[in-house]
Amino acid sequence: MGGAVSAGEDNDELIDNLKEAQYIRTELVEQAFRAIDRADYYLEEFKDNAYKDLAWKHGNIHLSAPCIYSEVMEALDLQPGLSFLNLGSGTGYLSSMVGLILGPFGVNHGVELHSDVIEYAKQKLDFFIKTSDSFDKFEFCEPSFVIGNCLEISPDCTQYDRVYCGAGVQKEHEDYMKNLLKVGGILVMPLEEKLTKITRTGPSAWETKKILAVSFAPLIQPNHADSGKSRLVHLPPVAVRSLQDLARIAIRGTIKKLIHQEALSRGGSGLKNPPRFKRRRVRRRRMETIVFLDKEVFASRISNPSDDNNNNSDDLEDERREEEETKPSELKPDPPINFLREKVLSLPLPDPLKYYLLYYREK
Repeated sequence: MGGAVSAGEDNDELIDNLKEAQYIRTELVEQAFRAIDRADYYLEEFKDNAYKDLAWKHGNIHLSAPCIYSEVMEALDLQPGLSFLNLGSGTGYLSSMVGLILGPFGVNHGVELHSDVIEYAKQKLDFFIKTSDSFDKFEFCEPSFVIGNCLEISPDCTQYDRVYCGAGVQKEHEDYMKNLLKVGGILVMPLEEKLTKITRTGPSAWETKKILAVSFAPLIQPNHADSGKSRLVHLPPVAVRSLQDLARIAIRGTIKKLIHQEALSRGGSGLKNPPRFKRRRVRRRRMETIVFLDKEVFASRISNPSDDNNNNSDDLEDERREEEETKPSELKPDPPINFLREKVLSLPLPDPLKYYLLYYREK
């Protein structure tokens, strides 16, 4: 499903449309969506559809519509350091966006039924870490994916601050899903054809909110025909960061602060690059006025002919000026500058240590 917003020419225009339609409402969610190009999670021959507000499915690979993912991200109310469980993690697109918000001290786990989809998700995750220009602007909580049916999670698993299920949940499994949450946690899932947000307010207390009507394929029920036994899914343990890894996080954080301070002193904006995408120009429109007289309604258009002429000439002049301004940049946009990478490579350190600080990234 989807189609709630207009198609974009690129990822940034898609995000612009989602913001305009109020599906994306907070800065954290916007930053995560802009940082990961949706087209990177498509097979090459289907990328023409990547910026449409539509779901995509090819074999076992599936992506929900952008308007659904944005509503999910907003409803989860993500914060750095939280734990997140993605049931039906698929391509890892959502898990990676969540990881940008959770930061290095969060927990990011996914359960996926199909082994080929897990391999696909790992490839896409590796591609993002090694090549994305956005990676160095965040401290990332890398997702971990395990194979299995999300209805067979081991009962001794840890509970999570945030849980999302990407398949339709039958009413009889509602309590099972709720029990995956910590007190104070938020669960978002399709339940009875509604995207539903459930907040655990106490050990046995819940608040439920219906977000919007959706249509999801239902959860696949466990099949015990072969052995007659349940195949319990054991989620990854909550790993403790190594001292070496903590040092890398601290050093990168210190360098980012230094870059930010240097940029502010020059009147810049830190690690951020100026937007390279084309913004749509807002046109002036004549005002539609509704007049109420004695309980009758008359719709009239109040306008001044001279104003219309002026507006038309102004629009033509704006278009001409915009074309002149955009032609050079559209021919060859300036490549983004990775300030963190440049700073690390300039440090008087052995090359292996520099590459470690850069996560051995290719760019």
